[in-house]
Amino acid sequence: MTHFLVRPADWRRDQDALRAIRRRVFIEEQQISEALEWDGQDGDALHVVAVDDNGLPVGTGRLLRDGRIGRMAVLPEVRRRGIGRALLDALLRSARSNGMPDVYLDAQVSVLKFYRHAGFESVGRTFLEASIPHQRMRPVSWSVEEDDTRAAKGNSTTEPTGRSASAGS
Repeated sequence: MTHFLVRPADWRRDQDALRAIRRRVFIEEQQISEALEWDGQDGDALHVVAVDDNGLPVGTGRLLRDGRIGRMAVLPEVRRRGIGRALLDALLRSARSNGMPDVYLDAQVSVLKFYRHAGFESVGRTFLEASIPHQRMRPVSWSVEEDDTRAAKGNSTTEPTGRSASAGS
């Protein structure tokens, strides 16, 4: 895989692909129970999906109405290629374009460095979720208008239209 594209996903249309990624990462790899993974919130969430050169889904994430980013999952064989960051960026753009006043996530402690590098900071103490240590995180700075300024200069969009990136990103 050389390139990938992140695009908005529709749960009704894309749920088989999104569920397959999350099943592989969370249920099979991380041993999270199906009852915890399928929490009934997907139908109301905004989703994004990363697809490879052949159009095959390789990553996903979601944004809940309260501003919670979650269910970030990238297949093991394509990790460390910028896909997770592109998914996160698309979800943040979506939160801004939907005027969400607050954004947060509960990161697994093993990936705190990833989120810190993306501009998030820890809030509060670590806690267990699905028997895995987690940390609540928020963007260091969050402004709904931030992308509007860059969009006016032609440097960004406010819609999660996707991103193409090389394998080294």
